[in-house]
Amino acid sequence: MSTSFQARRRQGRRWTYGVAILFAVAVIGLVIYSSFGNAGNRVEVCVTFQGRQACRTARARDREGALRTATDNACAQLASGMNETNQCTHTAPDRVTWSSR
Repeated sequence: MSTSFQARRRQGRRWTYGVAILFAVAVIGLVIYSSFGNAGNRVEVCVTFQGRQACRTARARDREGALRTATDNACAQLASGMNETNQCTHTAPDRVTWSSR
């Protein structure tokens, strides 16, 4: 291999690594930005299913999304399998507490 070919090859690798690093930083930035943008509505939901209770907190841009996410998270702790999960998510929550922080 000639010296100039090896130099071009190294330069190509640097460019590829640079692009990969910039892409990774952009993705991480997007995740962080979207996490902070969803802080509008915060809710804690407590659900009892098959004699067990779980409480979970969630945030979302709208109240419906926050309530659904908190309920789904609580049911994930209580139910196993698709049928139980569907039954649990359609169970009325024991407690729903909204907060602004």
